[in-house]
Amino acid sequence: MEEKLERLAESLGLCTHYNDAGLVQKEYAVGEDAIKFFCNILGYKANTQEEIETSLRQVEERRWQKPLEKIYVVENDKVEFDAVLPSSMLSELMTLKLKNHESGQETEVSYQVINNNEEKEIDGKKLNRIIVRIDTPLTIGYYEIALTIKNKTYKTILAVCPQTCYEHPVLDKKIWGFAIQLYSVKSERNWGVGDFTDLGSLVKLASNAGADIIGLNPLNVLQHNYPEEASPYSSISRLFLNPIYIDVEAVPEFNPEDLAEIQKELEELRNSELIQYTKVYNLKMRFLEKCYATFKDGKNKERQAAYKAFCKEQGTDLEKLAVFQTLYEDYSQKIWGGWNAWPQEYRHPDSPAVKQYAKDHADRVGFFKYLQFECATQFAKAQNMVSDYGLGIGFYRDLAVGVGKDSAELWSNPELFVPEVGAGAPPDAFFPAGQKWCLGAFWPEALKENAYEPFLKILRANMKNAGALRMDHVMSLMRLFLIPDNGGEGTYLKYNFKDMVNLVALESHLNHCTIVGESIGNVPDGFLEALKEKNIHPLSVLWAERDNAGWGDFRSPSSYPAKAFTSVGTHDMAPLRMWWFGYDIELSYSLGLIADEQSKNEAYHKRELDRWKLLFALDSNGVWPEDNQRKSNYIYGEGYPEGIEEAVHRFVSRSASIVFLAQLEDIFHVEKLQNLPGTDRDKHPNWRRKLPVALEKMEGDIAYIRNINAIHKER
Repeated sequence: MEEKLERLAESLGLCTHYNDAGLVQKEYAVGEDAIKFFCNILGYKANTQEEIETSLRQVEERRWQKPLEKIYVVENDKVEFDAVLPSSMLSELMTLKLKNHESGQETEVSYQVINNNEEKEIDGKKLNRIIVRIDTPLTIGYYEIALTIKNKTYKTILAVCPQTCYEHPVLDKKIWGFAIQLYSVKSERNWGVGDFTDLGSLVKLASNAGADIIGLNPLNVLQHNYPEEASPYSSISRLFLNPIYIDVEAVPEFNPEDLAEIQKELEELRNSELIQYTKVYNLKMRFLEKCYATFKDGKNKERQAAYKAFCKEQGTDLEKLAVFQTLYEDYSQKIWGGWNAWPQEYRHPDSPAVKQYAKDHADRVGFFKYLQFECATQFAKAQNMVSDYGLGIGFYRDLAVGVGKDSAELWSNPELFVPEVGAGAPPDAFFPAGQKWCLGAFWPEALKENAYEPFLKILRANMKNAGALRMDHVMSLMRLFLIPDNGGEGTYLKYNFKDMVNLVALESHLNHCTIVGESIGNVPDGFLEALKEKNIHPLSVLWAERDNAGWGDFRSPSSYPAKAFTSVGTHDMAPLRMWWFGYDIELSYSLGLIADEQSKNEAYHKRELDRWKLLFALDSNGVWPEDNQRKSNYIYGEGYPEGIEEAVHRFVSRSASIVFLAQLEDIFHVEKLQNLPGTDRDKHPNWRRKLPVALEKMEGDIAYIRNINAIHKER
């Protein structure tokens, strides 16, 4: 690659070379055309040698074009920031004032100015870059800096961060809990999908079982007009909640007499094997619209006041979401292609046309705000039960790595996202063909220019009502693999890792929320060590805790990472019983994800060996139920080993890991996959599997009782 183009790419954080994480690791050299494409969409022309040189100069001079950065993110043991000033001002008197964002209190500080003689001349103007080091100890938090020199005041934000993330006090001992997809919860009273009332019932169930944590998939709002787009990892906004989780009967404005007309419909939705998203969602919206009509009569003054306070607190973010949903509802009936296909005047939230549209449709906008108000109210009620029932961590929420491109987030702030690309991943051991997620990706430069506020809002929204937060694909704090929408060659874009991870640490303390990083896939060298230094807990699964990159023996429980949040598998992996019989192999072959008969047979052969290795590990650790010891080798069609799920739960519960999360799918012998990456619902019913046992009957189920007892033997 031409040297100056490579320099430009590196200065913009674009990788010109990268490795994948396949079983046989490959190195890729990114082509010049791909690099030029990415430079151009990041705002730096690179089509000709002259453009490349101009862009290089622009990048090199970028920091020298402004006195202060928009934000400085520092650790509390070394608080300093740089300033770029005309050389003529260096001898002038300088004053420094700090004001705490939260308290509004001004803080007097002592400081020193360090001149390292960094100089540059731009457009005939001589500039110096100095360092201002604050000697006064500062508490963690956000401060407004006012730097005054010769009657000129420059302002910026200072984020003073702790050196490590928050550690919940309950994690001074081993704990356990459940990993649950809320939508999959089956109950005798919900409307065909798990809801916030079910979540409260799960809190009781966990408390009765002695559990301290409930892991949840992302709860964020999805497309109102297309309920079948059900992936919780492709929301329209990570700031708000999915109204499908509202328990309609718990809404104060609901009229119980209305239930009589829909009893048959409710029974059908409750008893269906798969979640019927469109029917469930539309039914809920029908009655929530009636509730909203009752709400608007203004008789319940307390509710009206709470609603107004909620709308004020959520501000323009809620307004934009509600306007987006109203517009989308309208234009989805007329135009195919999402918000990018709308008339030009409606493609930006601040346009006069959008402002007028919001006024003209204020009632419908108000309805969408009402949905979020009720979501927040019911979720907060479930969180109150966490305190009432004494769960140590409580809810362990999940933050998706990105957001759907046809989303309120991108419509609200398109300038924050890299255009014409979507996030994904190169090949790794679990996904040998790589992954194309088609998610919007933050633009690092724009993110910093907005003082990271969009990122911070998302962190705060998802730490709310949570004692722990799982950051999906946590490597995105350092880099994210971007794939052009036109299917061209992709590469990694680097983020300001030091800033991003320090802000995560700060918000974790301010919100008393432990941080967990999902790092399955292509992990950069040294990245896991960096997470460990910041006290970001790793994730671990039984299937990954093996020697020889997943081909060797299962590791001893004592060798599991002590700080990890550990489970048997994930929602993307086959439940234990499905894994045992190899149904996942046959499923992948039938859908063309396994290329040919030979590859399928090789997969079955490996699974046979893996079953032997698992049995050996369970035998070696003496974890089989005392009243149900292993009776045979269960090879060549001998069936499913009775008690194996209890043995596996004892095995993983015995691990050195601080947290163990049991999956109800394993406890209840589920034989089907919740999500099969690389497929859409036309091939596999992703995100639609209900648990086979109703919530009300779980505690009386013998499999549940025996597995909880097995966990208690070790935790």
